[in-house]
Amino acid sequence: MNPRLSQKIAFSILFLATLLVVVPVLAILAIIVAKGGSAISFSFLFTMPRDGMTAGGIFPAILGTLYLVGGAIVFAVPLGVMAAIYLVEYSSDNRLSRLVKLAIVNLAGVPSVVYGLFGLGIFVTFLGFGASILSGSLTLGIMILPVIITSAREALESVPHSFRLVSLSLGASRWQTIRHSVLPHALPGILTGTILGLGRAAGETAPILFTVAAFYLPRLPQSIFDQTMALPYHLYVISTQVPGIAESVRYGTALVLLALVLLLNLAAIVLRSRFRRKKKW
Repeated sequence: MNPRLSQKIAFSILFLATLLVVVPVLAILAIIVAKGGSAISFSFLFTMPRDGMTAGGIFPAILGTLYLVGGAIVFAVPLGVMAAIYLVEYSSDNRLSRLVKLAIVNLAGVPSVVYGLFGLGIFVTFLGFGASILSGSLTLGIMILPVIITSAREALESVPHSFRLVSLSLGASRWQTIRHSVLPHALPGILTGTILGLGRAAGETAPILFTVAAFYLPRLPQSIFDQTMALPYHLYVISTQVPGIAESVRYGTALVLLALVLLLNLAAIVLRSRFRRKKKW
């Protein structure tokens, strides 16, 4: 076959595959914006719900989502990075370490409802935290932990081994080498895993349904042991359980959730870009 013809065919197939991915996403975005844009207002975003969620705003759900995502990241990122450092820098390449790495990769594919049941059994019941922000955050943190460990491990492994050798040859300890010569260069990859974790934690319904989400709570939580509303569960409730809700309110809530996830991801991407510009290799 003519090389130019085969190249055109390959380009056409790849372009078609891209369209098959991009066009439905853009169509969904357009529908959500068109049907939900009219509901977006100051009162919708920053007031309390009233009359069984048939009136008022969604501020408790927005704030509750931020609490849960923030708590999950605070718990999962340090633990995930430390686990990745141990697996890459300290553990030996033996059957046990390979088994642990395989288990971490497999945990990333476990359905979220299983994590929800785990959080219900461990944090809500066994540890006695009850249905609370703490239980929900810890459950979401465990759910995104495999993603963060995997991305952090790959980022650490991508740092050239010569960086470690030079640091050790100058008299630095192994920890000093990791802290000053490895981690700074691995940060963009670690932030990539954090971005993936942010998106998943903010959009999940099943884990928070078992551990924290309240059906209707027209007040703000006072501590980490209180229940809270959350946008994913709130969207599910007003779409399936509450009759008489205007369609624009449902799509408006979906638009707010989508915008919140995009803003969180954008902030992490900007931070990652700043660290990438500092890389010298």
